[in-house]
Amino acid sequence: MSEERRCEELSTTDETLTLDQLVERGRAIGATLPEGTVLALHGELGAGKTTLVRAICEGLGVYDLGEVTSPTFALLHEYDSARGLVLHADLYRLRSPGELEQLGWHELLHRAAAVMVEWPERGGEMIPPDAVPLQLAHLPGSHDVRRMCIR
Repeated sequence: MSEERRCEELSTTDETLTLDQLVERGRAIGATLPEGTVLALHGELGAGKTTLVRAICEGLGVYDLGEVTSPTFALLHEYDSARGLVLHADLYRLRSPGELEQLGWHELLHRAAAVMVEWPERGGEMIPPDAVPLQLAHLPGSHDVRRMCIR
């Protein structure tokens, strides 16, 4: 994604957020996300990646937010939204990047209005080089506060 397509919400940032603030920030990201953006969501188990995805989906206008769950076992969920197809991938259980090819990954990327990928490092070269990296981490000593970095 070229620099001029980046929305203000995806500007380089490093911030500390409560879970409520993370949800609020996710909605804002979704509402202003440029068409075709791929978000590469990094973070340990339980860091809040799926919570953030659900909030981004709300901002994107996903019709059925009840469908927005972690696709850990399915690898990929597709959601209908006011802006078109939204993809949510969780690559934690991916055995090899080639599995994405079997799912029609490249075709899906071209059709999607937005793509959010948890555990993108497991996708290797299948993750577009212009994906926006977003890191979530727990802050030591606080279960409901996260650090979010967008680079």
